[in-house]
Amino acid sequence: MPRRSAPWKIFVGALAAVGLAAPDVALPESLDTVKDPVQELRETQLENGLRVLTLEDHSTPVVAFQIWVEVGSKDESRYTGLAHLFEHMMFKGSKNVDPEVHARLIEARGGRVNAFTSRDVTVYFEDVTAESLPMVIDLEAERFANLIISEEALAPERQVVLEERRLRIDDNPDGLGFEALVALTWRANTYRRPVIGWREDVQRAPASACREFFRNYYVPNNMVLVIVGNFDTKATLSQVKRAFSGLAASAKVPRNPVREPEQKGERRTTVEFDLQSSLLLAAWHAPATGHADAEALDVASQILSGGKSSRLYRALVDESQEALYAQGGYWELQDAGLFFASAGVRPGSRIARVEQLFFDEVARIQDHGVDAGEVAKAKRQLEVSLVEGLTTNHALASRIGRETLAFGRVRPLAERLEAIRSVSAADVKRVVQAYLRPEKRTVVWVIPPVKTSDASSAESRDR
Repeated sequence: MPRRSAPWKIFVGALAAVGLAAPDVALPESLDTVKDPVQELRETQLENGLRVLTLEDHSTPVVAFQIWVEVGSKDESRYTGLAHLFEHMMFKGSKNVDPEVHARLIEARGGRVNAFTSRDVTVYFEDVTAESLPMVIDLEAERFANLIISEEALAPERQVVLEERRLRIDDNPDGLGFEALVALTWRANTYRRPVIGWREDVQRAPASACREFFRNYYVPNNMVLVIVGNFDTKATLSQVKRAFSGLAASAKVPRNPVREPEQKGERRTTVEFDLQSSLLLAAWHAPATGHADAEALDVASQILSGGKSSRLYRALVDESQEALYAQGGYWELQDAGLFFASAGVRPGSRIARVEQLFFDEVARIQDHGVDAGEVAKAKRQLEVSLVEGLTTNHALASRIGRETLAFGRVRPLAERLEAIRSVSAADVKRVVQAYLRPEKRTVVWVIPPVKTSDASSAESRDR
């Protein structure tokens, strides 16, 4: 059963959700007329600490049910990849439900079931019709209460994850390059670890480590349950209380708080990979989600690397024809952020030349700023993307869960729109000058292996 997308695609998709949407989506003449559904959001907290957020809406027949567990790869200590590996284990059966039956019962009734792990959270979700919701509640409560974690269940999932890693990172130049970029940018912060884990850790992680992970983090006072759509709030809350009240809270949820030291010089590395077209990746430290500069950085990333009309794409692909593509964005996480961009070098072009053009565009904004038209277009694109997040019950539930864990509340649509609209051309120039400084950047080249006969030549790496 396919349960997740490639880590690189998840990352790019997440960026799209916060600002890389196409500008030609049909919208009301005034976004101010769009009603924000979260105005009707209701919160209930069980005695064991489980927060239940409900938003009843009978306009569509679908119910989105999501459990947000506040644990991701940043919380791992001895074994990397444990959060993601454990996500697999949650489908491998419990005391009263055999392996994979949870998913089959839902899919047989036309529902959708899936899960994903990030650096901050692990999320389990189902999209079903109203008559299947009681079954979903019971199934989720069963696996959170009675999951079976054994070496026999773990062994095949470990191999699945290793194969997933091979396909999406080890044998994928984009994934391998991005993994290297993140690990080099963050030196102390646990965000530097890949969500899927290092291969050696995945191979060694025992079932006992999974059981400890479950006891530490899969507790009700570390979870948020979100239900959005066609259901009866009173009856559903009654069933949720009956099904989940038996879960025991934890006195303390362990964390790994680490302060990242200031970067005091450019960092760079080269990754050799058998490919036809070299890759250039660059990143800078940026603030965590919710920072006052977040919207200005979103606008800056849209202008610099958001689509085919962006400055990087025009300079590298259209005008100089030195690159095949250029893309990037501002990646917001709960404890830190990353401003990144990448480019695929056109065969026959030199990666050093692409890098020069790449950073020339950054410097041009730092020196000369951006014009009002660019800012207006970028802000409109961000507004479109924001409103698109209201179009389905699944998207709305995701917004509720994500923001509740990140901020302790769901930010109103009007507040988000006002923050975007307040960004000026001067703000864009200021944040690019402040965060995208040469001495603060990390650069990764992914290039073909250097031939032995060319090893003494400096040009042999400039491909």
